[in-house]
Amino acid sequence: MQHRLGVVRCIDVASELGVSKPSVSIAVKKLRSEGLADMDESRNLVLTPLGLAHASAVWERHVLLQTFLTDVLQIDEETAHSDSCRLEHVVSAEMLHKIKELYA
Repeated sequence: MQHRLGVVRCIDVASELGVSKPSVSIAVKKLRSEGLADMDESRNLVLTPLGLAHASAVWERHVLLQTFLTDVLQIDEETAHSDSCRLEHVVSAEMLHKIKELYA
């Protein structure tokens, strides 16, 4: 989202995800307490280096899973995307490793 908007505010996240601003505020508070995000002087949401690393890992899992679902299982793009959004958070390291081996 930041690459599209330049800066990200809680209201932007709420709009993008279709959730309430209070829900985003609760999530941001948790991210801040875990050292994954912070707010800059203009109250824009900023990922910390640890947060960027975590986001990058989640994105890599998402792309790998979506590619596997579309290429190997022949699932349509829209379904593969929504399934990947859920799977990226629960898939085991072993499964990811096995899928990566298919593309090596």
